[in-house]
Amino acid sequence: MAKRKIAVIGVGKIAQDQHLPVIDKSEDFELAATVSTRGLGHNGKPVFKTPAELYAAMPEIDLVAICTPPGIRHQYVREALDAGKDVMMEKPPTTTISELDDLIAYAKSLDRVLFQTWHSQYNLAVDRTRDILAADGVKSVRIDWRESVRKWHPGQDWVWEPGGFGVCDPGINALSIFTKVMPFPVFVQSSKLTFPANKQTPVDVEIVFKSGQIHQPTMSAGFNWLEESGEIWTIAFETVAGDSLKLEKGGTVLRVNDEIIVQAPSEEYERIYERFAELLDNHQSDVHAAPLRLVADAFLLGARVNAEPFEW
Repeated sequence: MAKRKIAVIGVGKIAQDQHLPVIDKSEDFELAATVSTRGLGHNGKPVFKTPAELYAAMPEIDLVAICTPPGIRHQYVREALDAGKDVMMEKPPTTTISELDDLIAYAKSLDRVLFQTWHSQYNLAVDRTRDILAADGVKSVRIDWRESVRKWHPGQDWVWEPGGFGVCDPGINALSIFTKVMPFPVFVQSSKLTFPANKQTPVDVEIVFKSGQIHQPTMSAGFNWLEESGEIWTIAFETVAGDSLKLEKGGTVLRVNDEIIVQAPSEEYERIYERFAELLDNHQSDVHAAPLRLVADAFLLGARVNAEPFEW
């Protein structure tokens, strides 16, 4: 079967680190073009400044992966759907839930495939954790998600602007795992957001969650963007059955009572593209808003704390 031709819109760090290399080795997809306001291309493929230029010049391309910052995602996805394209969206999907709801309805009205990726969900250790928690119940959860903004978003001022999510940009990855593995709905009870004095989005976030469960499990999360000793991407669980589970390294390693049960290489983006191919084969959309809803609720309920100014 011939590979599907796909264009990548937005050639920032995540596209360069993940999307383009994964497409290069994919059995299902072949890069057709890129859209980049900076004129960044890949492997000599055509480069366009705007999606409209791409659609006019290469109308035969019917798939796009939109990897821009979330602030312009709603506009770009609507343009792609209007142009008859099936669409993959990077995370976070949009800056507001209302925008995402609109895209879901609009894609359905046009009979187009819309796929919202939550890459951290696509690990074998995450699936195994979900199965264990479904069988053994949840007594407590602690999320610790710490990394360096200077490493992962070097010089990207948009992350500090309204709608840029701040430390909740990586934190939403943890929440995507959290919402996938939990055997019951979770809600934000309270949150504390720490903002640099010169920025509009938080650098540190603490969240307390609640649920409707009778046994009232204790659940909390901490996100920090100034961790310079290396990434700390862990979620620790205690089960009602008495076991300790720990998802480490962004969801690629699972320990049960300190014994490694699952340890697999990170192939999140490979699995995302496999899932997109499956959705296209079945002409089916896949969009889940739960992680975005938790972030929105954390902002709604957030107590603000001011911190030292941040400088790159």
